[in-house]
Amino acid sequence: MQKLPTSIGQLSALQNLHLKYCSSLQELPTSIGQLNALQNLDLFGCRRLQELPTFIGQLSALRNLDLSKCWSLQKLPTFIGQLSALQNLHLKYCSSLQELPTSIGQLSALQNLDLFGCRRLQELPTSIDQLNALEQLYLTGCSNLQKLPTSIGQLTALQTFHLSACSRLCELPISIGELSALQNLHLNDCSSLQELPTFIGQLSALQNLDLSTCSNLQQLPTSIGQLSALQNLDLSTCSNLQQLPTSIGQLNALQNLDLSACSSLRELPPSIGQLSALQNLDLSACWSLQELPASIGQLSALQNLNL
Repeated sequence: MQKLPTSIGQLSALQNLHLKYCSSLQELPTSIGQLNALQNLDLFGCRRLQELPTFIGQLSALRNLDLSKCWSLQKLPTFIGQLSALQNLHLKYCSSLQELPTSIGQLSALQNLDLFGCRRLQELPTSIDQLNALEQLYLTGCSNLQKLPTSIGQLTALQTFHLSACSRLCELPISIGELSALQNLHLNDCSSLQELPTFIGQLSALQNLDLSTCSNLQQLPTSIGQLSALQNLDLSTCSNLQQLPTSIGQLNALQNLDLSACSSLRELPPSIGQLSALQNLDLSACWSLQELPASIGQLSALQNLNL
């Protein structure tokens, strides 16, 4: 199927339109903007679709828009910002997408923005800080993304933030400490990341922090001890990490600490014995580690110790 009839706009009661894997579909008719009841539009795998009609902004009831694997899609129309009811926008593996329009900041109901595998995307528009309802932001595999907007901290509803495999990302903005609702932060495979900002200690709701395979990360900031809700800390294969800050002993909620394959880690701070909730400690393949501190015996909740 290469096209839809213009008359499709007359389906005034239509709520769901699924065009998944219509791989020969090259365009949508402008009349699609007349579907006033449409709530779900699935264009997953429409790999020849190069653009969306500007009239898509008239879909006032649209809640879910899936454009994943639309490999030929290079940009979104400015009018996408008019989708006032849109809650989920999936752009996963849109490998030709180079930028997002500034108008994306107008999506006041947006809760989930998935840009997984958009490898040509170099930056996010500054207007993204206006997404007050955004709870999940996926930037995994955006390998050309070099920086985040300095105002990213204004996403006060953000709970899950995936930056895995953003291999050119060198630093995080200071404002990341303002993400008061953030529970999950994934930075694994960010091979250019050398340090975390001190303000990361302000993430009072953070439960899961994944820094695995951040091969250039040499140390953690002292402020990491302020993460009072942190339950899981993954530092596996951080091959340049040489030491842990003494403040790590302040992580009273920490249950799982993975230090496997931290080949440059020479010692553990004595304060590690203060981790009263720690259940699992993985030190496998820590080739430079010569001894454990005596305080390791204070870990009364420890169930698994992998050496």
